Amino acid sequence: MTDAPLQRMRITIEYDGSGLVGWQRQDNGPSVQQYLEEAALRLTGRTTLVQGSGRTDAGVHATGQVAHLDVPAHLDSKAVMMGLNSWLETPAISVCQAAPVAADFHARFDAIERRYLYRIYCHPARPALNRGRVWHMRKPLDVEAMREAARHLVGRHDFTSFRATACQAESPIRTLDRLDVTSENGEIHIRAMARSFLHHQIRNITGSLADVGLGKQKPRWMKTVLEARDRTKAGQTAPASGLYLSDIFYPGDARD
Repeated sequence: MTDAPLQRMRITIEYDGSGLVGWQRQDNGPSVQQYLEEAALRLTGRTTLVQGSGRTDAGVHATGQVAHLDVPAHLDSKAVMMGLNSWLETPAISVCQAAPVAADFHARFDAIERRYLYRIYCHPARPALNRGRVWHMRKPLDVEAMREAARHLVGRHDFTSFRATACQAESPIRTLDRLDVTSENGEIHIRAMARSFLHHQIRNITGSLADVGLGKQKPRWMKTVLEARDRTKAGQTAPASGLYLSDIFYPGDARD
């Protein structure tokens, strides 16, 4: 089987990040990549790299993570999807789709747009069914003020104030195409869209937007923080539990 012709497959994955150390293999606990590569080994009989579109941190979830892997050419899309799922040793991960792609397709480097969703649950009582899947806040937030604050961040900027101190990106310059704040079914949803993001960028932005929503800061404060280029001037890092990697897009994909 190791000498059989190979076919590259693009897979779409959802996972509950609770209890996982994130996407990338690490020595301190189980990761999404580890589980998928172990399933791929059992499916194909060969050591297989599963390359994701990007890393997600411990506790972060995904509804539309994308990865690629090379499998024996006789395995079609359904066999890859069903086979990986059957060999996955955790119910927290599911391969939702699989499709053949060109041999030079790269899940990370070919991506042209990434979308994230952050969920905030505002209620005096803690959530039960959504425990570990939202940021629970007992006080209400001013959505309109948060929306006004978010407008200051859209566009191409130096996001030093919103990057993790350990971020390894060569440049803090990023173009944030959209940053929407909406109220939906008792939750506040923050949706961010860009080609790429800095480490903790969305969680740090969310923490600052929450300060505006709580009335601790005025919406224009967000512009001041952005221009300061100083992480200590921004708000807290929002918990990983409310963050979801929702969509990855590539050339030729239909986008709304």
